[in-house]
Order: sequence, then structure tokens, then C-alpha cells
Amino acid sequence: MPAAIRTLAVALALCSTLFVGAAACGGGSTAQEAAAYIAVATPSPTTPVERQKFAKTRFVTNAGLAAGATYEWIVKPWKAGAFRKGAHGRTAALVKAGLAGTFAYHRLKAAQRNAQGDPKLSRALAPLTSGIDALKGLPARLRKGDDSAVRSFDDVIGKVKDAGRSAGAPFGNQVPSAAQLARG
Repeated sequence: MPAAIRTLAVALALCSTLFVGAAACGGGSTAQEAAAYIAVATPSPTTPVERQKFAKTRFVTNAGLAAGATYEWIVKPWKAGAFRKGAHGRTAALVKAGLAGTFAYHRLKAAQRNAQGDPKLSRALAPLTSGIDALKGLPARLRKGDDSAVRSFDDVIGKVKDAGRSAGAPFGNQVPSAAQLARG
């Protein structure tokens, strides 16, 4: 007997046994009655904090990407003078800084959500919520060449690094790829 036919015969025998057993126990042979005897685990409700796995790891990744983008495309060009009027490549530097600012804002918001999954991180980042929210309008200011926007990004990243370090989740700068930067 070929293997395919044997497999089919075994499967048919198992299915028949299941339905015959269900019919014998319940007195009926409908699929709904048979399904009533199959135990299914019901999911227990969980809080958003419990649903988040690897909260510290996700926090470190998101905050590290925000720090890397900020340093690579905002702070470093600013220190080099790329945002000054008349500087060679100023337009490209400002566009990259605007994209990096948007990316950093979104990664910091994600890191903030990740921190809620860990009690220590949550307490450490709580005072920084308003600072992170204030970064939302800074990419537009960066495109206009506002130097205070660069300092704001750098200050918030520094405070997030300190909060992560104090909560046992230190991170370093992770420079995102161009594709990650474009996705936000």
C-alpha cells in the first residue's frame, strides 16, 4: 500500500472515531455538538503593560535610533556649520535634519510607549513627556535653520539617555539606515 493511501486511511479512521465518539457522548452527530466537547482555552484579559514583551529591549532600540539620527544628521552638521546661510550643501543638510527630526520624534514616542512596560523606565521617563512632546514642531524649525531647535533635540536626547541609564537600560547611538529614516 503506497504511503499516501496509508496516510489517508489513518486520517479517515481518526476523523471517524472522533465523530462517532462525539455522537455517542452527546446523542447527536452535528459538528456543533462535537465542538462543544473540545476544550478551548479562553484568553485572559491583560493590561497593555503585560502585553508588551521585552519593554527594555524595545526602549533601548527605539531610543538608540532616535539618538543616532539626532547626532548623525542634526548635531554633527550643526557643529560643522552646515546650517549657516551660504554654507555648501546647506539645503541638503536641512532636508536631512528635518527628516531626522521627524524620525527621532517618532522613535522617542515609541520608546516612551515601550517604557510603560517597565515600572522603573516608566518612572524615569515620566518627567520627560512634555520635552518629548515639544519636539513635534522642531523639524519645521530645523528646516528654517533655527539653532535653538538643534539644542532642544540634543538636550532631550541627553535627558532620555540619563533616564535610561538610571533605570538600568543604557543605550548608545544607533545610526538608522536611509530606508529607516525615510519610513519614519
